[in-house]
Amino acid sequence: MARLAGLAVFDPAGDQIGRIRDVVVSLRGPLPPRVHGFVVEVQPRRRVFLPITRITSIEVGAVIFTGKLNVRRFERRNAETLAIGEMLDLGVQYKGEPVTVLDLAMEQARPSEWQIAKVAVRRGTRRRGETLVVDWDEVTGFGITQKDQGAANLLAAFESMRPADLANMLHELPGKRMAEVAAALNDDRLADVLEELPERDQVVVLSQLQKERAADVLEEMSPDDAADLLQELPSEQAETLLRLMIPEEAAPVRRLLTYREDTAGGMMTSEPVVLPPNATVAEALAHIRQRELTPAVAAEVYVTRPPTETPTGRFLGVAHFQRLLREPPSTLLGAMIDITLDPIRPEFSLREVASYMATYNLVAIPVVDELGRLLGAVTVDDVLDHMLPEDWRERHD
Repeated sequence: MARLAGLAVFDPAGDQIGRIRDVVVSLRGPLPPRVHGFVVEVQPRRRVFLPITRITSIEVGAVIFTGKLNVRRFERRNAETLAIGEMLDLGVQYKGEPVTVLDLAMEQARPSEWQIAKVAVRRGTRRRGETLVVDWDEVTGFGITQKDQGAANLLAAFESMRPADLANMLHELPGKRMAEVAAALNDDRLADVLEELPERDQVVVLSQLQKERAADVLEEMSPDDAADLLQELPSEQAETLLRLMIPEEAAPVRRLLTYREDTAGGMMTSEPVVLPPNATVAEALAHIRQRELTPAVAAEVYVTRPPTETPTGRFLGVAHFQRLLREPPSTLLGAMIDITLDPIRPEFSLREVASYMATYNLVAIPVVDELGRLLGAVTVDDVLDHMLPEDWRERHD
């Protein structure tokens, strides 16, 4: 069943309508759980329910269904369990011996009726353990709430997911399971996922981590997202985490916290691509080629006098990505910067920033202080994030 995660779902006409994110089952004590259907994610990031009775084919690369898909948002009922999200990594009993659930197998009992028939379990430690595939009725303990449930096998099933999709999957899990799965991610992956979670879920996850681990994760987040998250925490807790962060990582976050959230200063990222005027086009292209940069951040290189760490020396202008592609690699940035684009001040309101970007068709805009130093850049995704309703990450209608 773990192999179903991410599998493409096609309608009768052969058009892909989404991907499987989980399997909905109902536990029935010693009887094999009945499979009700699949949780399918369709665009834009809406999770809907596809009954197992509609499935006509389950193949290596696709699931095909018949009939019409109900696009009403999926809401799990109390008697239902998410097989991948909640049952993988459970500690259960096999012949009185503790084992860990690695995977589950479903089979067709009769036409249009599927059930979980087999359980893959690991006996012993992860490195030296023995893997067994046993019948469902040989395993007990699935209905027992566990204090500490692992997440290794669940994360393996969703390893290739984009951070936004993984965040959406976590949001659908019960609070305890969400915190367990989030804690099992490495710091960098967890930071990416936290940036995509609703604020309420961000606080739940961060509060469940050890303080030192929480500070490490905040260091991996972009400063503007870390500042937004810290603003949601009690002031004492936020200050404790800031003190635990490496000073060089905490400094830009502290600066961002001095601005109102709905201003350019509160929205901007303090880590745009900044280079001196004697840098070459080849150097600029190498910087914006970094995988961790978002497309909006990589669209522009800001040219300043040293130092090039924000707040920088005097801001000189912008080198646009398209212009970089047209110039010889040895060209100096100082000879090709756009000086017609006026930077904005950190006190600009959200409306003013959005209007300015729309007027000049910009994906990012520099922010400077009264001394002409570059403080950061506001990107189009920052603006959208603040213009959408506060609960937009939780709304799929």
